[in-house]
Amino acid sequence: MFGGDIISNLTGGLKNVHLKGSVALMRKNALDFNDFGAAAMDSVTEFLGRGVTCQLISSTVVDSNNGNRGKVGTEASLEQWITSLPLITVGESKFKVTFDWDVEKMGVPGAIIVKNNHTSEFFLKTITLDDVPGRGTVLFVANSWVYPKGNYRYNRVFFANDTYLPSKMPAALKPYREDELRNLRGDDTQGEYQEYDRVYRYDVYNDLGDARQVLGGTKDFPYPRRCRTGRKLSQTNPDRESRPLPLLQSIYVPRDEVFGHLKQSDFLGYSLKALVDGIIPAIRTYVDLSPEEFDSFADILKLYEGGIKLPDIPALEEMRKQFPLQLVKDLIPMGGDYVLKLPKPQIIKEDEKAWMTDDEFAREILAGVNPMMITRVREFPPKSTLDPSKYGDHTSTITEAHIGKSLQGLTAQQAVADNRLYILDHHDHMMPYLIKLNNLDDTFLYATRTLLFLRGDGTLAPIAIELSTPLIQGDLTTSKSTVYTPATTGVEAWIWQLAKAYVCVNDYGWHQLVSHWLNTHAVMEPFIIATNRQLSVTHPVNKLLVPHYRDTMNINARARELLVNAGGIIELTVFQRKYAMEMSSVTYKNWNFAEQALPDDLIKRGMAVPDTSDPSKVKLLLEDYPYAVDGLAIWHAIEQWVQEYLAIYYPTDSVLQGDVELQAWWKEVREVGHGDLKDASWWAKMQTVPELVKACTTIIWTGSALHAAVNFGQYPYAGYHPNKPSASRRPMPEPNTEEYELLASEPEKVFIRTITNQLQTIIGISLLEILSKHSSDEVYLGQRDTPEWTSDAKALEAFKRFGTRLEGIESEVVALNGNPQLKNRNGPAKFPYMLLYPNTSDHNGDAAGLTARGIPNSISI
Repeated sequence: MFGGDIISNLTGGLKNVHLKGSVALMRKNALDFNDFGAAAMDSVTEFLGRGVTCQLISSTVVDSNNGNRGKVGTEASLEQWITSLPLITVGESKFKVTFDWDVEKMGVPGAIIVKNNHTSEFFLKTITLDDVPGRGTVLFVANSWVYPKGNYRYNRVFFANDTYLPSKMPAALKPYREDELRNLRGDDTQGEYQEYDRVYRYDVYNDLGDARQVLGGTKDFPYPRRCRTGRKLSQTNPDRESRPLPLLQSIYVPRDEVFGHLKQSDFLGYSLKALVDGIIPAIRTYVDLSPEEFDSFADILKLYEGGIKLPDIPALEEMRKQFPLQLVKDLIPMGGDYVLKLPKPQIIKEDEKAWMTDDEFAREILAGVNPMMITRVREFPPKSTLDPSKYGDHTSTITEAHIGKSLQGLTAQQAVADNRLYILDHHDHMMPYLIKLNNLDDTFLYATRTLLFLRGDGTLAPIAIELSTPLIQGDLTTSKSTVYTPATTGVEAWIWQLAKAYVCVNDYGWHQLVSHWLNTHAVMEPFIIATNRQLSVTHPVNKLLVPHYRDTMNINARARELLVNAGGIIELTVFQRKYAMEMSSVTYKNWNFAEQALPDDLIKRGMAVPDTSDPSKVKLLLEDYPYAVDGLAIWHAIEQWVQEYLAIYYPTDSVLQGDVELQAWWKEVREVGHGDLKDASWWAKMQTVPELVKACTTIIWTGSALHAAVNFGQYPYAGYHPNKPSASRRPMPEPNTEEYELLASEPEKVFIRTITNQLQTIIGISLLEILSKHSSDEVYLGQRDTPEWTSDAKALEAFKRFGTRLEGIESEVVALNGNPQLKNRNGPAKFPYMLLYPNTSDHNGDAAGLTARGIPNSISI
């Protein structure tokens, strides 16, 4: 034995003195090149030598002279640039690194300090240690921007990809875990945050512009919190935050929330700036120089067939020079022609008139871009929830006489009892704002109710539309209502077509500001902030949720900068105009996190009933409801994955109750992030594992499938604006008026002059084209951008099962779309419903562009 020890010390012991590994990173400017080869080689040598240093931290041996923290090794520098390794993505550089580290004395490394001694940042992806004695491979997953060390008051520490509840964290690493959370909270960080900062703090929406309402922090205008920027307050309105300077400044988000992946780069930010600062001025000039409006549907189709020739504006060429990425330059019209040409939306690809049919109108309520508004009628006539002391009686004026002939022999009460009467009801949320809205220039809106009958073949038929305007009677804002019923010939057919258009205007505005912006983008941000502030990167719930946060804070900041701000594109193109965000705030008063779960939402709307025999625990009453059918399959797959994953770490409720980070996270979500609703009774107490499963399933559903359902169909359905107009300008033509007579001779002209104007149309659909595109490096539900996101084999196996289930759902969706009995899957437009096709099987970016299919992991656009 003695001799063996000597030999071990002379030979085997020496093997433990050095640990070899590799560092994968991307230079900042790698993201700006289209051809990476030569450009990457030129400056890769800057990382060699002392440019980047790393120090390992022990997970098992503490340093009593350093607060019992894990021992820190000596600095190691990057050595050789590795060009031949497999799995190096475009723009990525890999370097060898050798550490002086004796495992017998220093233990197994569990974290690493990385210092950047350059003058510019780089994106650190992973650090891998090979052949660590007693452990094998140790992988540190960073996916983080590392700035020059002088920008930080602390060391940048990255942990191995092991997963620990706070109580299970190795004692040597606990102080580093706590330090990292303290740094991310940044509660002592004052002043305006800089590009390199990593501070996650909360603020109200006081940065939309001096003339806009502050949202959040008050009973009248509650709102989810957004990320604090630390920018100075406005000089003219001290309770508002100052606005960033156009083109010169961007709104702060913590650095790792900004697109760090390659092909997307900051595509969205560039695209929106190109639209706002280059294309919109050109369109304005075009409209000013040719003030004629569209006169016919054929005029509108020219946008897609030949394009429109914009004036020769030097600013456009300047815009092209500003943006480095070719894919952004492609957005900006160029050359002598300056032709703005848009792709033909799917809704008119197969049949340019199918959108006008009642069947397609009704089908899009179930399988369009806003399929979560329809409710089952539970009493007839439908009642209002408006306060009668302010509004009087707003019960619907639709009667049996209006609909009797459309009920296939049933009475209205029988149709209600048989679950065959449904409604798209925009009356109550429109009515309180109609006086203000109709006082805006070039605006005339109605509050609408649309009654639909479920036919024997599973399709819906619109049987009555009620259009209402406010009527002041003493102290009450009552309503004046007219009911329209289907007609197929003459002027009355066009009156019916206009009635449907007014409904679509209501639905478009609600979709943009509530179904899309509020219920996905805005409500997710507090969860993202709280997760970064309270859950360590080593926490299992952090690892579970973080992929579903990618890019969301960045796109939300871009939206506050260019889209939902005062004078932004939403105010420019959607009927709510300057009241848009304020109206979404009023809606948030009734937001309920528990009802964001798809099964709960369907039950609330009367579209389903509880059914414990079904995997999703509900039974649909309208069986051919594509959004709900596909959505429930996705929901159940997410729920199964979350249950299996969390069971690894929370075998009992008591473990969950004792998880200090988790309890702090949930408390902060409720009391701060969504603090305006903190007293609502529907918040889970977070005392049981099923409560956590449902919360995490809901968060993942919201960031992935729900957002996919309301986002990626925008251009395919609404890119042809007569199908989904964003505004209405004139009241319904009355008999014996000039407008009514004109409907007989020039019906398309009257229709088009009633809805969105030419400027709004061209700008609006240009925006929808950008927002509806999948990027070529999209990470879809069931995928991870870092396969080694955890070292836990059980978690990896559960995740693989999740992906397999999603790929099975892909086959199911295709089969459903191919079933001729399911008429709502394709409709008269012959446009199959694929918005909730997971696309998990696509690892090559095949669904990039305007494909109207695929569920990305997160709200990234």
